Parts: sequence; structure tokens; C-alpha cells
Amino acid sequence: MLNRVRSAVAHLVSSGGAPPPRPKSPDLSNAPSAQPAVPPEAPRSPPARAGSGSSAPAKTVEARASFSRPTFLQLSPGGLRRADDHAGRAVQSPPDTGRRLPWSTGYAEVINAGKSRHNEDQACCEVVYVEGRRSVSGVPREPSRGQGLCFYYWGLFDGHAGGGAAEMASRLLHRHIREQLKDLVEILQDPSPPPLCLPSTPGAAGSSDPSHLVGPQSCWSSQKEVTHESLVVGAIENAFQFMDEQMAQERRGHQVEGGCCALVVVYLLGKVYVANAGDSRAIIVRNGEIIPMSREFTPETERQRLQLLGFLKPELLGGEFTHLEFPRRIQPKELGQRMLYRDQNMTGWAYKKIELEDLRFPLVCGEGKKARVMATIGVTRGLGDHNLKVCSSTLPIKPFLSCFPEVRVYDLTQYEHCPDDVLVLGTDGLWDVTSDCEVAATVDRVLSAYEPNDPSRYTALAQALVLGARGTPRDRGWRLPNNKLGSGDDISVFVIPLGGPGSYS
Repeated sequence: MLNRVRSAVAHLVSSGGAPPPRPKSPDLSNAPSAQPAVPPEAPRSPPARAGSGSSAPAKTVEARASFSRPTFLQLSPGGLRRADDHAGRAVQSPPDTGRRLPWSTGYAEVINAGKSRHNEDQACCEVVYVEGRRSVSGVPREPSRGQGLCFYYWGLFDGHAGGGAAEMASRLLHRHIREQLKDLVEILQDPSPPPLCLPSTPGAAGSSDPSHLVGPQSCWSSQKEVTHESLVVGAIENAFQFMDEQMAQERRGHQVEGGCCALVVVYLLGKVYVANAGDSRAIIVRNGEIIPMSREFTPETERQRLQLLGFLKPELLGGEFTHLEFPRRIQPKELGQRMLYRDQNMTGWAYKKIELEDLRFPLVCGEGKKARVMATIGVTRGLGDHNLKVCSSTLPIKPFLSCFPEVRVYDLTQYEHCPDDVLVLGTDGLWDVTSDCEVAATVDRVLSAYEPNDPSRYTALAQALVLGARGTPRDRGWRLPNNKLGSGDDISVFVIPLGGPGSYS
């Protein structure tokens, strides 16, 4: 056991996501594509050729899939090779061809310094049309584009243990969101409160009189208030879960290996919905003010949830881990002594007598970027990771990982934005070496050098943020101006302007 734990500590991976049982998710792999954010004739940046020495066809397929880059970059084969160069680490952005991403969004990315074979980040930017599934009145209506809704969508996906999960999520998550919004098209455009139930067709299951199911009236004295905003939040949450289920179903046939953090922005009917599952981050910089739009989900921030699950279901710990946390690893010679500890109910610390089961490895160990669940993974929410096991063990980690995002809402109509107000999305490669205040300072410095109506200013800002986190090559690796180590991780950044001409068209 001790050797296995030592191996596990050395085996550092990143991120994950987990669902409870659900109805079968819709098959969207062959669904009609959403309206693209780039010209239809711009093909997806082609995958690179696998090495000639590969002997496993399945692994070759995965390597090719993980080497593809976002469609909107429009990379040629030569450009794709430059993007995959760990030595040069050239920053990639969409070409300045006059056709820009929606809202003149800026984007930039750079590959890691050798951490993984390819860039395991993925990104997506789409304009998606949603056609309503039914009429709230129950009367079928004629399909009409005028009755539908359109939402803007941005997504960053930080992959780990392979790029398959991130690549799949970048292609399909917005389609799951569209599917979940179909029932809400008419409801969201009606100012009256949402109906308690959607009508079912005559003779369908559930259409009979349900009065025999109603208990004493005192239990139902009033109906909870449900807002349109909460319906959209629920649709996004469900979409994440269906995406995770699809990864579980297709992980063998399509080689969907590993997992990914997911940071998604949806703009719909005047509101911005920011959904985060993992350790990526989103902030709004508005008139110099920093507004956090996400929080990171790590073993430290979700310690009590993880410990509670381990306490309620000790079989998930396999007799190898303890749900209790101690300031350090307990030594056998300390049996019987009283040591500081905390459990799932505690935010502070107390003393307890050390017993034999306390010698097991802690479910949550380490701190900061070195914190791990079961000595293996450094994030606690995300998509995928269905095959993830404790190192040198068959013990699954997925039950401790959640696929559900935290969704925060920002109402664009409540504030008059200027062209310098932006929403910045970044994978952890940016935030590992850059603070919120440093990002805000870069926003002010870069945007002030451009005319307010220059649409290229947001791409220039994204590039400046990536370059600032990457640093420059020196004798001892990539270094920042203060000589500290730059980010050796994949870095991906979206800069979404919240005001200015054309932002809401």
C-alpha cells in the first residue's frame, strides 16, 4: 500500500466531472450543426499526421483527434505544425481577414512547454439558433424561425490525460445546451411566470388526472417562485450532465480518453451566463473594477463535499483512504497520540486520538496547486475521467468528481458599458502566474493604445495576456520579466467586449 501511495503522489494529473444516473442523453453526434462563427468554407484545422512508429491504431486515432485546433483559427497544415511546436511556443489567433468572431471577440492560445505531447486545450465560439420544440398551449405550431431564439456561446475546455474529452466537448456541448433550451423558447419570450408543468399530448403517459397524488393542502400552501433566469441556469446544468453521459457512452468506440475542465459563456436575452466546472476562471473588468464570474473547484475548495461523500459511502475509499484530514501524514509510532484533524463538518481544527484506520492515506491531501483527490487529480469538477483510477489500483475516482457547473449571471442591461469593458476567460495556464489585478492592468494598458472602434483591439489584448503568462525563453526555461517561471501549461484566452458598436448584433 505504501509503495502504491508513493507512486500515486508522483502521478500528478489535473481535473474531472461526475454525474448521478440520468435518462439516456440525446445523441447529438449527427445532429445538425449550429450556425458557425466563421465562414462555412473555413474547415476545421486539420489534425497532424501521427508518428510512423505508432503500432496501436486506436491510439493513433486519439493522437490525431487531440492535435486538432479550433475551427476559427483556420490553421493550414504548416500553421498547425507551428502551433504544435513546444520550443517556439508561437501564439495563435484567428486571422485578420475582416470576418471576426461574434462581438469582435479576441482569442489567443499557446501550447505548453512540454507538459504533454499536444495542446490539450480546446475552444469554441458559436452563434446558435434554437427552434422551439412545442407550444406551451399544447397546440402544435408551424415551424418558424421568427419564433425561435438565438444565443451566443463561448467555451474553453482544458483537457488532461489526453485531449479527447476537451475536443468532444468543444464540438458538442453547445448542441446539448440548444437541446435543453428547446422546451423554453416560448416560455422565455413570455413575460408571465413559467408554467408549473408542460402540457403532454392526449393519451400520453402522465396526462391522466393526477389529483390522487396530491397530499394535504397544507403541504402546498404556495408555489415556489421560478424565474426565467433559473430556467436557463437549469438548462445549462442539464446540458453539462448530458455531455458527461455521452462521454461515458462513447469513451470506448471514439477513444474519448481523459477529462477536461469546462468554462462556458452563454449570452441570451440580455444576460450573460457563466458556467464553470474546473479550475479555469472568468472575470469582468468594468471601468477598472474587477467582478469575479467564477470560482475554482479544487480538492481544497470542495474538501467538505468530498469528505462527506467518503463518510457516507466508505466503500468508495476501498479501505485504502480515510475521509479525515490531518495536517500531515501520520506515522505508525504516533498511534494513541492526540493529533489535529478535521472532518466533513468542520472548518476549524480539533484534536482526536489516532487510531489504526487513521494511518490510511487521506482522501484530500496537499495544498495549493499540489492538492489532490486520492493522490491523483487536482480538480474536482469537469467532464469525462470515466476511466480514471487511483495509480496502481483499480479504485475509481469518478464518484468523487462532479460534472455540474456553478453558473453565475450578469445582466448586461443593468449597466451602460463602454468599449473597454470586457469579460476575460482563461484556462489555468493564465491564472497560475497572473493575478486578477495584473489582468485588469493589462486590459487598461492594451485597450488604451487602440481606438475604441478598432475591432482588432480585443485580439491584441488576448495575445498580450497569453504572452505575459508564457514569458520569454531563457537559459532556465520560460521566464517572466521578474525572472519568475512563466506558465509551462497550455494557455487559452477569450476576451469578450461587453460594450461598443456591434456588440449586441
